[in-house]
Amino acid sequence: MGLKIGGVFDDSHAAPRYVLGHPVVGKIDQIHDDPHTRAIVAIGDNLVRRKIVSRFKRVSWATLVHPSAWIDSTVRLGYGTVVLAGSVIQPDVRIGCHAIVNTCASVDHDCVLSDFVHAAPGVRLAGNVRLDEGVFAGVASTFVPGVRVGKWSILGAGATIVFDLPANVTAVGIPAKVIKERKAGWYMV
Repeated sequence: MGLKIGGVFDDSHAAPRYVLGHPVVGKIDQIHDDPHTRAIVAIGDNLVRRKIVSRFKRVSWATLVHPSAWIDSTVRLGYGTVVLAGSVIQPDVRIGCHAIVNTCASVDHDCVLSDFVHAAPGVRLAGNVRLDEGVFAGVASTFVPGVRVGKWSILGAGATIVFDLPANVTAVGIPAKVIKERKAGWYMV
């Protein structure tokens, strides 16, 4: 994207010295928490991404859009959000902070993707879909117009969402059916 990456911070004990050709320069707690630090949390797990972001109060979060992504001029992207290669985002879409619109995802008109949402590669959202905070939409999942998915729900790869889904569930299949429910607030732990 034409940006210079100063380094990668990674807490993994087995971290390689380089990630995608960029040096691992330290652990996450070594990031300077000040407005001069520009950063992005490049972790696909929504809960982990949220926990890391919450540790920093003053970092200037970057918003990154791959040059091959197409985004209508009316779209609003929150800070810390990443839009990856080949994605298409149509008019009047709102995407919150620290969200990921992954490779070749399609987000149609009037959709709302809240904070910490992850639309995995190949996701297809028809018009006026709402994904509440922390929703993970699995690879190639499909959403019919107007559905809403409650916060911190997980949708399996290839799922087709034809009805609204509540918060804190895992749903899979065609059409998607709930296979697991979690207590409200499980994601706060």
